Formats: sequence, C-alpha cells, structure tokens
Amino acid sequence: MVTTRPESVLRGGPHRADCPTRHILDRIGDRWTVLIVGALWDGDVRFSELRRRVEGISQKMLTQTLRGLERDGLVHRTAYPEVPVRVEYRLTEAGRTLREPLRALEEWSIAHLGDVSASQEAYDRGERTSAGSTGGGE
Repeated sequence: MVTTRPESVLRGGPHRADCPTRHILDRIGDRWTVLIVGALWDGDVRFSELRRRVEGISQKMLTQTLRGLERDGLVHRTAYPEVPVRVEYRLTEAGRTLREPLRALEEWSIAHLGDVSASQEAYDRGERTSAGSTGGGE
C-alpha cells in the first residue's frame, strides 16, 4: 500500500529537519540497512544466517536494525514456537521495492570504485583540485 502525505508536510523536502521523510532516508541510507536488505533479497532468512551474510555486524546492531526495519514496515519477523525458537525475517512488499534502488547504488559503487579510490588516495596525499573543491569551510 502506497500512501502520500499532503504537500504542506513535505514542503522543503528532506533538507528540512521537520520533514517526515528524513527518518525514512536515515533508515534506508544506513549501511546496515542496505546490507540487510541485500541479504534478504532471496527470501526468508534466519537471524543467524543474516549475521553470517552481513560480515562485521554485531548481534546488537543486527537486532536494532531489524527492529527498526520491522517498525518501519520494511521487514517482517516470524517466530516459530520451537525449542529453541526459530526466527526468520523477510522483506515486506514495501521492503521489496527497495531492491532496485539499492541494486542501482551497488552497481554505481562498482562502476565508480576505481575513480573514488584514486580520489581518496590523492586527497590523502594532500592533492586537492580546485575543480572539485566546494570550499568546505576552509
């Protein structure tokens, strides 16, 4: 289900601190969210398997991120009454709509990895170009 808000609520967009889309952008722009959504692309996944798929995430951060995604309606959690309890996660309909935008970001990252790495190395060596400089308060 897609719902919209009155234009008056969104006026100014996410650049305004009071825009409700800011929370959503914070959630979907988080690195752990991106990686968890990617790990859930293929369907239901158990917590322990998610932790294996998303290298470097702590149990606490995985739990917090999954709870936030569940609260936002992007992930569905199913607990099975077994001993021990088996818990699986899957993307909701809304969560599945994130797959393509996130895949586009992944493809962009791969395509521009060399350029970004070269720029980082030049920056770290103190080589700054005026063409790419925005002033940044310097």
